[in-house]
Amino acid sequence: MSESPLSPTTRRRRFTIDDLLADTSPQARGTRELAEAREIALDRIEPDPDQPRRTFDPERLEELAASIRQQGVLQPIAVRYDATRDRYVIIHGERRWRAAQLAGLPTIPAIVRQVSDEQRLIQQLMENILREDLNALDRAAALRRLKQQLGDVPWEQVAETVGIKRSRLFQLLATEKLPEPVQEAIRAGRLSEKQTRPLQGLPEPLQIAVAQLIEQDGLPQAEIERLARTLRERTDLALLDPRELLPQLRQLIRPIGSATPRPARSTRRSSRAVQLVTALERLRQLLETTDPATLDRAEREVITEAFRRLGTSLHRWRTALGGAPESS
Repeated sequence: MSESPLSPTTRRRRFTIDDLLADTSPQARGTRELAEAREIALDRIEPDPDQPRRTFDPERLEELAASIRQQGVLQPIAVRYDATRDRYVIIHGERRWRAAQLAGLPTIPAIVRQVSDEQRLIQQLMENILREDLNALDRAAALRRLKQQLGDVPWEQVAETVGIKRSRLFQLLATEKLPEPVQEAIRAGRLSEKQTRPLQGLPEPLQIAVAQLIEQDGLPQAEIERLARTLRERTDLALLDPRELLPQLRQLIRPIGSATPRPARSTRRSSRAVQLVTALERLRQLLETTDPATLDRAEREVITEAFRRLGTSLHRWRTALGGAPESS
């Protein structure tokens, strides 16, 4: 006799409410819903005061905000819940949170994680160290904090933990030894960490002056390195008045396309002439290597106006120099 369908020995599959509500479509195969993901009001979220990242480029934040206005926040931030203050504290994604505020959003998608304070800080430090879009000084500070958080382990272990070369680690740490004006230029994005490497070991006045020269004249990396090597043998220049130092350094710069450095000149009159010739030579090189067809309408208008002003000055100079003919 066959068993009754209602027999207690009959094996039945038990369904939960989750089974009934589960997505059984083909695209759901191999996926899992994250129950901790939610939309959280921006005013219930706050930055972590221990966040290693200290510098946020306003221009890049505005660019991200513009993208969010168009596309929304494409990746949730990560937060933890602080029950004592009834606030969500950011673990990862402070830039997105700031940009969402600029974009005027009321909420932001977030994944809530419960992690220990120690693990949270280590995660934040490692994330910031590995991000290439951060300035070198923020990354160096994060490396030092990670070293402390790991129990003041040797630097070799810190490098191994974050997966970067030991030499790269010390390059980042070296930026903290630069003078404050040079550090500020790095934070502001006016100088890169690579551009400042040759400055290491120079007297502080020379470091500041060369950094200014890089910003003002746009020196190529090879020329920065050559100039730094020259200055290691001319540390006496560090004793000059800052107003005289930059003109003296410009005399040491090799003209574009030259195989040998120019002889240095001591008089103020010749120094001014050298500066003018150097600037005109750089302008000539830029004009020859730039294709006008690649410029948009706004750029063409700006350059046309610049040429008008330059033409007036050149005419005055040609007249003052005795009507020197223009080169054909």
